[in-house]
Amino acid sequence: MDQDHSGSGSVIGDPLPPARTLPFPPRASGSVAGRTIQESTYAPREPVRHLPEHAPNVLVILIDDAGPALPSTFGGAIRTATLDRVRANGVGFNRFHTTAMCSPTRAALLTGRNHHRVGNGQIAELANDWDGYSGHIPKSSATMAEVLRQYGYATAAWGKWHNTPAEETTKAGPFDRWPTGYGFEYFYGFLAGEASQYEPNLVRNTTAVRPPKTPEEGYHLSEDIADDAIGWLRDHKALAPDQPFFMYWATGAIHGPHHIMKEWADKYAGAFDDGWDVYRERAFEGAKAAGWVPQDAELTPRDEQMSSWADIPEHQRAFQRRLMEVAAGFGEHADVQAGRLLDELERLGYDENTIVVYIWGDNGSSGEGQNGTISELLAQNGIPTTVDQHIAALDELGGLDALGTPATDNQYHAAWAWAGSSPYKGMKLLASHLGGTRNPMVIQWPGHIAPDQTPRTQFHHVIDIAPTLYEIIGISHPEMVNGIPQDPIDGISLAYAIDDGRAQGRRRAQYFEIMGSRSIYSDGWMASATGPRLPWVPGVPPGIATWTPDQDTWELYDLDSDWTQAHDLAAENPQKLAELKELFAIEAARNDALPIGGGLWVPVMHPEDRISPPYTEWVMDGDTVRVPEFCAPALGNRPNTVTISITTSDAASGVLYKLGGAGGGLTCFIDAGVLTYEYNLFLVQRTIITASDALAAGEHTVEIETSYIEPKPGGPLKVVLRVDGSEVATGQVPVSAPLLFSANDCLDIGRAYGGAVSRAYAERMPFAFDGQIGRVHIAYAG
Repeated sequence: MDQDHSGSGSVIGDPLPPARTLPFPPRASGSVAGRTIQESTYAPREPVRHLPEHAPNVLVILIDDAGPALPSTFGGAIRTATLDRVRANGVGFNRFHTTAMCSPTRAALLTGRNHHRVGNGQIAELANDWDGYSGHIPKSSATMAEVLRQYGYATAAWGKWHNTPAEETTKAGPFDRWPTGYGFEYFYGFLAGEASQYEPNLVRNTTAVRPPKTPEEGYHLSEDIADDAIGWLRDHKALAPDQPFFMYWATGAIHGPHHIMKEWADKYAGAFDDGWDVYRERAFEGAKAAGWVPQDAELTPRDEQMSSWADIPEHQRAFQRRLMEVAAGFGEHADVQAGRLLDELERLGYDENTIVVYIWGDNGSSGEGQNGTISELLAQNGIPTTVDQHIAALDELGGLDALGTPATDNQYHAAWAWAGSSPYKGMKLLASHLGGTRNPMVIQWPGHIAPDQTPRTQFHHVIDIAPTLYEIIGISHPEMVNGIPQDPIDGISLAYAIDDGRAQGRRRAQYFEIMGSRSIYSDGWMASATGPRLPWVPGVPPGIATWTPDQDTWELYDLDSDWTQAHDLAAENPQKLAELKELFAIEAARNDALPIGGGLWVPVMHPEDRISPPYTEWVMDGDTVRVPEFCAPALGNRPNTVTISITTSDAASGVLYKLGGAGGGLTCFIDAGVLTYEYNLFLVQRTIITASDALAAGEHTVEIETSYIEPKPGGPLKVVLRVDGSEVATGQVPVSAPLLFSANDCLDIGRAYGGAVSRAYAERMPFAFDGQIGRVHIAYAG
């Protein structure tokens, strides 16, 4: 089954008769029970195998928020030995595409359907009520994990999931849209879109679990999910060595926050001193030298609204350089962990019959750090700050060496994301331009795919992975799964292109849409409309609340002669542009992408409609922990009162509650008997309100009342602390977080898991309260 570049041989397996319905019906026993054993016939049923002999194992590796110009494999600066290894042992696709955003790409990858058709027009946390933006993958679009499981595969997933509706991520479930409800028999990782790499909120299957080590003991999430996957592989080898497996290993790297140990960041000291403009040019030449982009490809210019390196004041450059050094170390570290999986496959003897699909990025590099940040959710909350504010706050944490540590939630300047997406115009959140949607993919299968360094140039999309694997394995996607009729698959197998690098591409058209940014590809042409906002421009664009897609200007590119969208032909060929705009309208309607820009509804048009619990009142206990912030009371931006019954000794200490993490949050705690409240506005501003006297030993009722001074999103808050009905302290929070503090951290009562909101107890985590907490009552005002 070897193949070469001329097209001899094939990776495509002999197809089995198509399975119209899953699960397969049980096979009847041949035994016949009589009145006695002597009168009975014993003929045990033979095990039924629904797969070809020697069906291959599958490992899918997915890196997060990573642009094509970062890995050394394709001419970038981040050392990616594992990606090198897979490319050297297989083939790569340099016109492979994603959706430009996390949840949409993952839903499309796992189902083989376009992202709006499976309810993922935007990330799960920003879901709304339109079908294409609901955040719910329908059971009528079974994942490949579910299909492969029913065919007899062991299925397991690790790391970032991001396809469970945010409102369903608590310990109470429901669990049918968790990984184990979508066909994975085992899952270990996090459900949200990002996590602290040192203090993540983890689940194993459907149970919340704590990380096995602390940051001080050397914990890092990428290492943890590699350790756990290796352990799973060893158990599988010991207990079911002949059963094929499907592994989905998705890191939280290089998504923000950029967290990595200092020694990894230090590997890149000085590597980016000349700035992003020079790096972009250097990576472009590197991509040509690596044979990844054509020699006649053109480097697209920097947008006029993006800072050049020359624009950065000299006193800020060390900060901007270090942010990129941290990101680079983070990326190399993730690739090394992926390499440990490949090493284990070899050690266990699985490597020769394992297909490895390595996708570098579920979208392009992320510009969500905007001007460079020590706390990345500042941008999502729309809170204006200056770089000098970040540097000043960083100095209080220990200076540049604090970047990448648990003390910060740093992310690099958007221009580094632009440079990391060289030579294209786009980045994450731009579905209009390559760089947001074009991500490298390499695939190996020793003994079946002959190595070929010449990249495949057929235009393909992440929806094509599922049908590719089905075709190679020799199975079909069913018409019925678990009693539910199945939607057609949108993907087109790319196995033909693995077999023949010069074969004519079979994907003739593909639409893209994220947050109003959109494009349509058809037979070598692409029409693009940027949409209402640019990821690197801080703040909410003026007039976005009344934006309609009719306002946008479309561009036109001939991708067969213009690899990078460098030459807009809209004025020269209006007829072709009109044809493509009409095709986009048809595809958008067919794929439930209407209304165009529907993903903007919550984040910029109606933030009050964000996912939140349906309650206005809660009763909790002193041991209620790990409530994801999206599912917790909004203590930082809704008028509320928290009433806590406590019993203390003299000089009691510990956390009463905390919401959020080190990068931003609020907390109420007692230290040596003194009641304290702290509002950490993403590290750049801290409001600390402290009682003047210590609590006496005994039973007390503590009350924290929060109200708006100015009732507007992000407006100042008044906070009043009371003990046994008497006011003991009051203060004002100048600026509040209008959206949320954290994408993955939680509400904890009686202790502080995750990140330390307050530096006052950062060295004493989890700083469990040493008294007793009884009833905790939380109620919104009004």
